[in-house]
Amino acid sequence: MEKRCVSLKSQEDNSSCFRLDGKVAIITGGASGIGKSIAIKFAAHGGCVRILDLDENGAQKVARQIVEGGGNAQAHKCDVGSREQVEAVFGELARQGRFHILVNNAGIAHIGNVENTAESDFVRMFDVNVKGFYHCMHAAVGPMKANGGGTILNIASIAATAGIADRFAYSMSKGAIVAMTYSVAKDYLSHRIRCNCISPARVHTPFVDGFIRRNYAGREQEMFDRLARSQPIGRMAESREVASLALFLCSGEASFITGSNYPMDGGFLNLRD
Repeated sequence: MEKRCVSLKSQEDNSSCFRLDGKVAIITGGASGIGKSIAIKFAAHGGCVRILDLDENGAQKVARQIVEGGGNAQAHKCDVGSREQVEAVFGELARQGRFHILVNNAGIAHIGNVENTAESDFVRMFDVNVKGFYHCMHAAVGPMKANGGGTILNIASIAATAGIADRFAYSMSKGAIVAMTYSVAKDYLSHRIRCNCISPARVHTPFVDGFIRRNYAGREQEMFDRLARSQPIGRMAESREVASLALFLCSGEASFITGSNYPMDGGFLNLRD
């Protein structure tokens, strides 16, 4: 029998707003960074989270953290770039019962312009960041239609709509995510499936720290400060802040919102000098 979804009061502030009680939420890339924060936030507000990640140990660790705090979570190893793996995991979850929310978050990054981006890197970006989102939405919309609706949230990037140096393949993939969001929102209005996306600027995650360590040894603090100042607000976003917007968009309070892209950019798009 399904464990009742309860609030994770010990790990997250509990509010009467934006509740997800009884809602099952599939979160890809939930082992770290933004996805981890979304999983913890959703569980804290009553959601039953299903964490999908290629990093099975990391996903299990997040799930244990949630369960030990009184929440409901499961971890599933899944490479979203593999149609077979996605179909298998979504099939297993569908057999457990209805799922209500899909958060497409799993993705990879790449640095390079059109000349120095190898075809293999371009294809890898497409396979994970574009096909991965497609695979999960393709697997989710059928069960959502059959059960009377659902909510899909895609995590894109301001790179989808802003020119950012040396992000050719990455920008391509994130632009595709925004376009797919609009298309799914339009096609499934009559099925009561809402689809939106969030486009963050730089978010302070373990990926950012690792990138700086690998590429700027001995200059870590200097480069961190430089990247932080590239947002007009003067700092990077925290993953918990993205999770708060995700919670709102997946809650009943956002029931009138679909087909929208939310830049969360610290003023990057409109306030740069």
